[in-house]
Amino acid sequence: MTEQQHFPYKNDHLLVDNEWLAQHSHTQALVLLDARAKGYEDSHIPGAYWLDVRKLKDHARNTIAPLDGLKDLLASFGISNASTIVVYDEGSSVLATRAFYVLEYYGLRDQVKLLNGGFAAWAAEGYEVSSEHPPVQTGISLNLTDNPLLIASKENIQAEQGNRLLLDTRAALEYTGEDQRSNRKGGHIPGAIHKEWRDALETADLDGVIRFKDAPTLEREFQAAGIHPSKTIVPYCQSNQRGAHSYFALRLLGYPDIRPYEGSWDEWGNDKHTEVVSLLPGNE
Repeated sequence: MTEQQHFPYKNDHLLVDNEWLAQHSHTQALVLLDARAKGYEDSHIPGAYWLDVRKLKDHARNTIAPLDGLKDLLASFGISNASTIVVYDEGSSVLATRAFYVLEYYGLRDQVKLLNGGFAAWAAEGYEVSSEHPPVQTGISLNLTDNPLLIASKENIQAEQGNRLLLDTRAALEYTGEDQRSNRKGGHIPGAIHKEWRDALETADLDGVIRFKDAPTLEREFQAAGIHPSKTIVPYCQSNQRGAHSYFALRLLGYPDIRPYEGSWDEWGNDKHTEVVSLLPGNE
């Protein structure tokens, strides 16, 4: 039986497996972040700091958390401008990719990696876990600068941009408007293509582990949906958590210009002055 051939992603360095992490876990410049919503206190990968992903968002203003508090938080984990950062969550990566996006937005581009399969993969393969907290770091020098080319605003979207492609990463019923959630309006931004964030993931294996699809499959499926690397891609969802997942998948494939809409439907779907397309019967 021949060994299955590996087709690398264009940015293969952004996604690591358990073997890579085990080999590099004691590297001085490596910082490990656990982005799970729960479970850290019971067990986590040894040396991991818990990152509360909610702290990465200023929910009152629908923006990324400002630098002042965020810089101190990240420095307390030992993150410096020379760090390699590995983030994981329970396995679907929707929380880990949110952290990935915010860290890249603040200047740590190509220094952040995701653990494919997350904690579920680590535990399923029998690697060591711990309940001990690593020490808080002090005296770390960390300089962060926001990158306006990695974000889109409502005003950007409302302006005419011929080479832009809006990517709605929400569930299909949110896109059509049938699931309005708690928003003032349901539907999608005019012209947006729908491709749900979870389409980038394989189905769970027998151990319940969820990993990213292989490179050829991802490339084929994104391009079949009309999402081409020649465009400026603007993913969005409800709060740019699922949108950030698609940001990571596209980064992994080497798409050069991805600018998530941070306000997402929290802003667009609750603004009196935004235009919405609904696909409900009678609204076509």
